[in-house]
Amino acid sequence: MSRFNVRKAKASPSSPVATTGQLTRNHNGGVGHVRDRRSELFLCAVANMVGKNTFYERGGDRDDRYTALVRELAVAEPEWTLGLLRWLRYGAHMRTAALVGAAEFTRARLDAGAHGYSRQAVAAVLRRADEPGELLAYWTTRYGRALPKPLKRGVADAVRRLYDARSLLKYDTAGKGYRFGDVIELTHPSPDPDKPGQGALFAYALDRRHRPDEAVPPVGDRLLTANRELLALPVEERRAAVTAEDGAERLAAAGLTWEALAGWLRGPLDAPVWEAVIPSMGPMALVRNLRNFDRAGVSDRVAAEVARRICDKDEVRRSRQFPFRYLSAHRHAPSLRWGHALETALGHSLANVPALPGRTLVLVDRSGSMFDRSGGPTELNRADSAAIFGTALKVRAAEADLVEFGTTSRVIEVGRGEAVLRVLDRFSALGGTNTADAVRAHYRGHDRVVIVTDEQTGPGHRGGDPLAAVPAHVPVYTWNLAGYAPAHGPSGGADRHTFGGLSDAAFRLIPLLEAGANAHWPWQE
Repeated sequence: MSRFNVRKAKASPSSPVATTGQLTRNHNGGVGHVRDRRSELFLCAVANMVGKNTFYERGGDRDDRYTALVRELAVAEPEWTLGLLRWLRYGAHMRTAALVGAAEFTRARLDAGAHGYSRQAVAAVLRRADEPGELLAYWTTRYGRALPKPLKRGVADAVRRLYDARSLLKYDTAGKGYRFGDVIELTHPSPDPDKPGQGALFAYALDRRHRPDEAVPPVGDRLLTANRELLALPVEERRAAVTAEDGAERLAAAGLTWEALAGWLRGPLDAPVWEAVIPSMGPMALVRNLRNFDRAGVSDRVAAEVARRICDKDEVRRSRQFPFRYLSAHRHAPSLRWGHALETALGHSLANVPALPGRTLVLVDRSGSMFDRSGGPTELNRADSAAIFGTALKVRAAEADLVEFGTTSRVIEVGRGEAVLRVLDRFSALGGTNTADAVRAHYRGHDRVVIVTDEQTGPGHRGGDPLAAVPAHVPVYTWNLAGYAPAHGPSGGADRHTFGGLSDAAFRLIPLLEAGANAHWPWQE
């Protein structure tokens, strides 16, 4: 009699973040499940704000764990680790962890006498024109001024790709330890033949570094020439030039950023000055400065244009920002004239949160360890991030129960079509982490369970698995927001999946798994 090869049979999909079957103690004293080395590095990487303490782990200890894992896998599995580092910078949009990872990858392979991959790793993580200098600063601080060939060649590859007139004006500032000219001298990049004039730009960067009073922009470079002319204006004429009828066009033509404007003017950025520079600011620069616009008293006409731009769907997509930035802006600039625009922008940024069919149980961890600051640009804590994601899943799902949990748990009510930002005020702080009780109390035959947590369950849950109350055939998706080493339950096998970070790639994994496909690492799609 056939038992397995029948029409209804379907292979249970697996996901790559996996536990080994070994048990340990987690940071909270509960039972922890040991992950394999790839999985531990992946989750540590996507949650690691380098140098920042977390609730259970000091920043230095966490960084040491991260670099040790990178160095181990750089030698043992270089192709996989190279893929992770590239994805960290381009897929997860994590800058510092990617730069540190590439430097440690290179050091480990040099120490092991292993050839290949290091040049590619360095070039792969350098996405913005200030990052070659950042990487060299990290290397020389940690390993001295001798630069190995793979490092120099990888940086030179990035310099040819990234250095242009606009990036020179934005990032080549006196406050940097490594100026563009320093990077060029140390790595000797040849100009890109597809970028006419790059050789002259390199020469100008060297002059700016060593002979700033004599540095003359390349002939025919309108941006650099306009910038030099504007900067040369006498101090007493500068404000009038900015606030004149053509001031906005002149600032844009000269590439003068809002960051540099106050120092150049030698005076405050009041409403007329902000109104001149706002047209040339990017959408995220606008979001960061909403409170400053209110303080300066920019006109309603200009504010309306700012609001239109920050909630423009295409602008939000191009800026590649996570929703947490919009919550941060909403909290720091509570003026009513920005509220609708920020809510709309947040909605656009959540476009990749899956609209799940059937019934979903969403559990959001609100224990004390979730309230440490993430250290990222938004300075939101993990509890905020978890609440946004959980609420977005609830709003977009066909039918979902949204629950916050800690020592106790309770349902968060959400009205149909209600704004995500309004719902967040209903979440609270709930002490310890009792995942098992929350699952037992609220699982009622749902089609799936989603848990957004740091996985540090307390002691006492039965059998070492806080998910035991969910039948084995019902998928459970854990989003780990902290990257600690121990897991709260088994993962990697059938219907028990763990993800890290809240990137677009992570959002796509639930529908993929439920379609019966095995999930690969995000850079292997």
